[in-house]
Amino acid sequence: MDNTQRSPACLLPDWPAPANVHALTTLRQGGYSTGSFASFNLAAHTGDDPVAVHKNRALLRSVFGVPAEPIWLHQVHGARVIEAGAAAALAAADGSWTASAGTVCAVMTADCLPVLICDSGGNGVAAAHAGWRGLLAGVISTAVKSLGSRPTELLVWLGPAIGPSAFEVGPEVFQAFIARDANYVSAFRQTDDEHWLCDIYGLARIELAELGVTSIFGGDACTFTDQQRFFSYRRDRRTGRMASLIWLE
Repeated sequence: MDNTQRSPACLLPDWPAPANVHALTTLRQGGYSTGSFASFNLAAHTGDDPVAVHKNRALLRSVFGVPAEPIWLHQVHGARVIEAGAAAALAAADGSWTASAGTVCAVMTADCLPVLICDSGGNGVAAAHAGWRGLLAGVISTAVKSLGSRPTELLVWLGPAIGPSAFEVGPEVFQAFIARDANYVSAFRQTDDEHWLCDIYGLARIELAELGVTSIFGGDACTFTDQQRFFSYRRDRRTGRMASLIWLE
C-alpha cells in the first residue's frame, strides 16, 4: 500500500464556530486496516489488528494536526459526560468536555450519532456519542449542560449517523421515547404493526430545541447507505469506527 492510499480524509463541520475551535469526523478511506475494517479504523475494541489501529491513530494526529492523543472513552450507551482533562484511560462514559486548549474530546461511531458542541466565545467544547439508548438516557442534555453556557450561546454539529430511511426499530424503542416525551412522535414513521423508521437526527433536534439550543448544524448524512465513506455496524456488523474530534487551540 503506497502513501497515497494511506492518506485519510475527513468531514469538517459546516458551522460558524470560533476560529480557535477545531473539529472533524474521520472517514473510512485511507489508513492501514484491512478486511472488514478497511481501512481507516480508529477503534481498538472491534477485533482489528492492534498494530494497524496504532498506526491509524498516529496518522490521525499527523495528517489532521490533532495536538494531543484524543481522550478515548469506553462508550457504554449511557448519559455520562466527563471532563476530558481529568479522565482516566478508557473511562466508561459517552461524552467528554473541556475548557483547556490542546485537550481533544473524541467519540467513535459507526451508525450512532456523534454530537460536537462549542460555545460562541470559544471557551469550551464537548463531544457526545448518541445512539438511541444514549439519546433516551439524556446524553445530549448532559453534554449541553456540561459546558455551563446559556443554550443560546451554543453551536451544535450533528455528525454522520444512520439516516431516517435506514434505521428500523421495534415497538419497545418507539414506546420508550413517546413515554419520555410525546414530541418525539414526529421522529418516527410506522411501516407496519411492529416496525418504525426512526430519525435519530430528528430525536436530537427535538431534545436540543427543548433545551433552548437554536444553532444546530449537520444531520444530513447516512452511514448505512454511504458504504464508501462510512463504517456502519448495522450494515456490516464486523466493521471499524469513525472518530469525531473537537478541541480548542
